[in-house]
Amino acid sequence: MNTETEPTVEQAPADPAAETSPETPAPDAAASEAPASESSSTDVATLQAEIEKFKDAALRARAEFDNYRKRMAREKEESLRYANAGLLEDLLPVLDNFELGLEAARNSPEAAGIVQGFEMVRKQLEDFLRNQGVEVVDAVGKEFDHNLHDAVGQEASPDVPEGVVLRQLRRGFKLRDRLLRPASVIVSKGAA
Repeated sequence: MNTETEPTVEQAPADPAAETSPETPAPDAAASEAPASESSSTDVATLQAEIEKFKDAALRARAEFDNYRKRMAREKEESLRYANAGLLEDLLPVLDNFELGLEAARNSPEAAGIVQGFEMVRKQLEDFLRNQGVEVVDAVGKEFDHNLHDAVGQEASPDVPEGVVLRQLRRGFKLRDRLLRPASVIVSKGAA
């Protein structure tokens, strides 16, 4: 094994004029200062444009988030307002059958006590529906509205103009501003 180290030779610079002291600027430094100041002002303008771009993006993101938060609050409120819609829709046929039974009991003279009890229960049911925001859709004598009424037939009538509801076969209901069930109606054809 060879433990000797080779001596290093320092090389002198090829151009002695290229060697400068730290205190004296390089000859090209004075010439390059003018473009550097133009370049730095361009860089500042570019950076300011980027800052404005990011500020705008941040403002848009904030506005988008605010809109999202408001939309979610509105949807939550709406879902709470209409949470019972399915239950109330399922209750309507029960109410219809109850009213049919009540009507049949009214036609029987010996059922006077039962009719009075049924009337009280019917009133309780209607009060419950009203407290839940359910409203009855009025149909008889009104202009036919395909948004609220379901026409199941037409009849000629000399007294009622065409397009007006003559009879209601089944009551319609709304939950606040939403239709739960349209009213089933017979519409006038006018005079025959």
